[in-house]
Amino acid sequence: MTNRLVLVRHGESEWNKKNIFTGIRNPDLTDKGLIEAVWAGRVLKGEGLHFDVAFTSKLKRAQHTLDIILGEIGGDIPEVIEDPALNERDYGELSGLNKDQARERWGEEQVLSWRRSYDEPPPGGESLKDTAARVQPYYLEHIWPHVAAGKNVIVSAHGNSLRALIMFLEKLSPQEILDRELATAAPQVYRLSHTGDVAEHRELVRSEGRDSGLG
Repeated sequence: MTNRLVLVRHGESEWNKKNIFTGIRNPDLTDKGLIEAVWAGRVLKGEGLHFDVAFTSKLKRAQHTLDIILGEIGGDIPEVIEDPALNERDYGELSGLNKDQARERWGEEQVLSWRRSYDEPPPGGESLKDTAARVQPYYLEHIWPHVAAGKNVIVSAHGNSLRALIMFLEKLSPQEILDRELATAAPQVYRLSHTGDVAEHRELVRSEGRDSGLG
């Protein structure tokens, strides 16, 4: 199998477990997150997938997930490229707060608006639109050329940075991408045409692990 692009959201992090807005903060994986990453590696190996190049963010939950996946697949370790363009959406002043704390400070309606709006950033943070403005150009300049050359590429990143990329790949509207949920450590396997259009997409998902929306 060649010419595959696989996107994987990191396994459950310590702050996911506590329902805390994480963003560009840097907690590691929980024990459950480690197990999820192992599962992702094994299911990708079962698909017969090996990777020529790997991309990840500068945050250790995504890096750790990638390391585990590649270790489970085995064989030659691909080139790994880390870049902050793939970091999670910056939640600004929401970072480090759980949902209850955020609601007490700003009100439930406002917090919900920040979480689910495409272009409204929280104080000092990024909207999904802002995140897309760094993720999508990075994909076109650095990731797509490898896929176009017939390589298998894996990207281990975050709920919102991957949403921004999926929005571009699948040509989704701002509302459609807000309704899209990504399970932790559930590989999204794409086969792309020579023009970069999606020819095939499959989600390899467990029965649990749906998105908390908190990074």
